[in-house]
Amino acid sequence: MLTLLRSLVQEVNSARDLNEALDIIVSRVQKAVGTDVCSVYMLDPTTDRYILMATEGLYRQAVGKVSIAPSEGLVGLVGSREEPINLEDAPSHPRYLYFPETGEERFRSFLGVPIIHHRRVLGVLVVQQRENSRCFDEGEEAFLVTVSAQLAGVIAHSEATGAISGLSLTGERATDVSIDGVPGAPGVAIGEGVVVYPVADLDVVPEKTTDDIEHELALFEQAVMDTRNDIQQVANRLATQLRREEQALFDVYLRMLEDNALPGEVVNRIKEGYWAQTALKQVVQQYLRHFEMMDDLYLRERAVDIRDLGRRLLSHIQEGDPIEVVYPERTILVSEELTPAMLGEVPKGRLMGLVSVKGSINSHVAILARAMGVPTVMGLVEIPVHQLDGKELIVDGFEGQIYSSPSADMRAFYEVIRKEEDELVKGLEALRDLPCETSDGHRVSLLVNTGLMTDVVRSLTHGAEGIGLYRTEVPFMIKDRFPSEQEQREYYREQLEAFAPNPVTMRTLDVGGDKSLPYFPIEEENPFLGWRGIRVTLDHPEIFILQVRAMLKASEGLNNLQIMLPMISNVSEVEESLHLIYRVYHEVREEGYDVHMPRVGVMLEVPAAVYQVRELADRVDFLSVGSNDLTQYLLAVDRNNPRVASLYHSYHPAVLQALVRIAQDAHAVGKPVSICGELAGDPGGAVLLMAMGYDALSMNAASLPKVKSVIRSVTRDWARGVLADVLLLDSPHVVKSCIDLSLRQAGFGRYLRPGKASMAALSEAVAS
Repeated sequence: MLTLLRSLVQEVNSARDLNEALDIIVSRVQKAVGTDVCSVYMLDPTTDRYILMATEGLYRQAVGKVSIAPSEGLVGLVGSREEPINLEDAPSHPRYLYFPETGEERFRSFLGVPIIHHRRVLGVLVVQQRENSRCFDEGEEAFLVTVSAQLAGVIAHSEATGAISGLSLTGERATDVSIDGVPGAPGVAIGEGVVVYPVADLDVVPEKTTDDIEHELALFEQAVMDTRNDIQQVANRLATQLRREEQALFDVYLRMLEDNALPGEVVNRIKEGYWAQTALKQVVQQYLRHFEMMDDLYLRERAVDIRDLGRRLLSHIQEGDPIEVVYPERTILVSEELTPAMLGEVPKGRLMGLVSVKGSINSHVAILARAMGVPTVMGLVEIPVHQLDGKELIVDGFEGQIYSSPSADMRAFYEVIRKEEDELVKGLEALRDLPCETSDGHRVSLLVNTGLMTDVVRSLTHGAEGIGLYRTEVPFMIKDRFPSEQEQREYYREQLEAFAPNPVTMRTLDVGGDKSLPYFPIEEENPFLGWRGIRVTLDHPEIFILQVRAMLKASEGLNNLQIMLPMISNVSEVEESLHLIYRVYHEVREEGYDVHMPRVGVMLEVPAAVYQVRELADRVDFLSVGSNDLTQYLLAVDRNNPRVASLYHSYHPAVLQALVRIAQDAHAVGKPVSICGELAGDPGGAVLLMAMGYDALSMNAASLPKVKSVIRSVTRDWARGVLADVLLLDSPHVVKSCIDLSLRQAGFGRYLRPGKASMAALSEAVAS
């Protein structure tokens, strides 16, 4: 079964579109189960009906015409119950619905299995049999369940490809195609998708047609000649080092390049009107499909040769026809994995938004995007990126969603949000130099999280009172080696000078987890529970000591440095770190530098630290909560993984209870406590944190004016009342709704960003 499943998934994976994928599924499953009928019904999201999309055994003319509501028939019953239904005599079942155009009156046995992807029912896989007495056995039922689970992701990918291309299952134009990812940088962008992709990667070649067939044929023929020459030269160069049977491999390559082999099929595709690169991709994938399905291990391994040959040909085609990327006025840059260099190639003023399949909120590109104020969505799962090229896109960096082919209502709705954001920022500029205190006189410090000098510039213009978190790993990430003491000192001095005399809290190097250095790779099965943060730098004191020396020397004459230790999980880590910091301090003083001993604090981001706040506070000067990681660890959810990102919620009752406990325990021993993370930059979250007693809130510069505006307009007693109400609730979604309602009633509805609303709600909002 495993061999059959593997070959089936590979074959479906390389199908050109959803229809071809479904045809492959019904054909292969019918043979595997040995049944008379195999059919797939897909749930069309635009009509909310199951459509017969492919069949082996029913009349083919019924495909695309049979339509079943979720409340109708056995297919609807399977979908609504989300479990298999196995019947020996289907026509006798009260939910049986007969469609004469299918010819299914001949078949009595019925087994239907739902196809589910990320909790969403995509369709139903059905097998039927003529025999009156046959009931599909448990093994057959288990096989179908396994097939549907394995193929759900592939089908979802194919469905998305069709939807992005502008077609629904029924062939009608698809609009407002929603794709989920994770937020990379806040904001809304509307523009045209421009896909950039690496050279010689067949998988990301877009499906393009051409009018200049002669040019494409000439280009491909030259690529074949160049590839033949390359292979021949390699064969000649290695002739003295290889045995005759090993040299025969090159003969195989050359035979595959003969006109009646692979090149002949590519030429035929080009003559049908395909771009040379697209034609090559289609033929190579067809070859791969056949080779990978072969039972013979030796022949199956030849798929590697085909793939290599395809890449060689593609690289020569691209050399002869270099891709000239055109960046429209409003560019949404899209890639499998965006790099800083890709951002730099977009002409100034044209980059509106970013979409990256790979990457996380802490990736280098995400940090740059936030510094540049470019709305970004990352971590999109199973999305055909090449289909987004040239499409009108909406990037919702607040929710981590993108929309393809938006309707007029959707576009108008997000245009309103974008304009409101711009107007809101301009309207809050007057608050820059005013203190952040409640209307009844309670003062809260508003700090910023930084990593680049561009962050600093924006922070100063937004009225930040200091830096609550300087990510020192950024200077390490932009180098191809560990930065020297002098290089680090220059980076740190810039930050310290910009905010002097206000405090600048520098977190010691925090790598591991989702932050890696190319010259210091950390390969682990479970990086988030592995070697990261203070664990790395204490194991490498030479890195820690050098960094602290650079920090102390950079603070000379300013004395506004604070040092923060990340990923602390026990007291011994603090004591060991303090020993090294004191040692470096005395060494630097002995060298003649007039520096003060900085205040040292710990970052509370591990659940273990929540229960040791008093013990940790006895040894340091301040505490700071890293709410993003603390939430991630408390809920056991990787917030950068779009498969589970919806389970990550800053308003989870357990998170709020932990934050209350930290603030109470810190103040009980007389130590100040701050917090940095997404919750601090959310107006509702800031209100709760202020009510809990947090002394300082640290956030991205863009969030600062909104938070200051809200806090200056409420009393601390009002905030404590909201906190008391939400601490009684047991659902993060209800907590969020309660906070939003409180803010709206207080006149702050304009600060609330919309969630994943339905089109009806969007239309209503636009109309109003």
